[in-house]
Amino acid sequence: MMTTYVPNEQRYDSMVYNRCGRSGLKLPAVSLGLWHNFGDVDTLANAKSMICRSFDLGITHFDLANNYGPSAGSAEETFGKILKSDLAAYRDEMIVSTKAGYYMWPGPYGEWGSKKNMISSLDQSLKRMGLDYVDIFYSHRPDPNTPMEETMGALDLIVRQGKALYVGISNYSAEQTKQAIQILKSLGTPLLIHQATYSMFNRWVENGLLEELEEGGAGCIAFSPLAQGVLTNRYLDGIPLDSRAASSNSPFLKEKDITEEKLNKIKQLNEIAIGRGQTLAQLALAWVLRKERVASVLIGASKVSQIEDNVGAINRLELDSTEIEQIETILR
Repeated sequence: MMTTYVPNEQRYDSMVYNRCGRSGLKLPAVSLGLWHNFGDVDTLANAKSMICRSFDLGITHFDLANNYGPSAGSAEETFGKILKSDLAAYRDEMIVSTKAGYYMWPGPYGEWGSKKNMISSLDQSLKRMGLDYVDIFYSHRPDPNTPMEETMGALDLIVRQGKALYVGISNYSAEQTKQAIQILKSLGTPLLIHQATYSMFNRWVENGLLEELEEGGAGCIAFSPLAQGVLTNRYLDGIPLDSRAASSNSPFLKEKDITEEKLNKIKQLNEIAIGRGQTLAQLALAWVLRKERVASVLIGASKVSQIEDNVGAINRLELDSTEIEQIETILR
């Protein structure tokens, strides 16, 4: 017997919502990314449980890209199925984002930042999700061979066509971000957001990017805020055999990345978290959210319990100067 999903009536009571840059849009402090575990190789029932539980917890923002899966495109298809079966009535309560820029189909128009690729890719994404528009559409990476004016012009056109409400960029340097902000401003479609890697172990955004976003009135959403799961209790006793780092086919996190020095830092950070009544993951998320320009952290998950733990970070977001100094000493 099919059961109809009914969301938690108290879903907005405890989540924190932050204004994104100088826009009217607020994002939940914790957003759900569908980078992994939502593809056609994964279990639809688990994906549905994670998305519905996220919504019950006040997570209104679901972040996708054309190439998420695997296979590429299948995360959008999975999300579209769950949207249609359970969440269609709540579409206006949700922020759905997707991106284009990485490889999707053969030939010269299947990746990068040409107007041809950007428009075609979004049209495909909308079909896969069964949507008329997305809330945020991103240029997923800068294209060294396409003029920035063309890529930003495509984003502007997409908004004017009604296929996206806001636009963003991802993986752009501080200097490229400054240029994108200026071009989009001149076109009349301001840059809403930059999606960037940011964690205790990856702080490149502090070297100019956050300042450019501040000056340009754009917000930031941090992806991999838990450093691919390293900043969780998963690695406190070394590298588990079933972890991403131990997997020989992990494209990102490798066993060599989990050094003795890093494990020592994780254990010290965990002691601070325990002293605050938090898990290490909750401390790591609070630390990223301490920056005013960061509107949201983008979490990934393979099970509901991870989402519940991560959302628990909002119960203790403030960090005092002593705690920040202790963390800085460990990270140094």
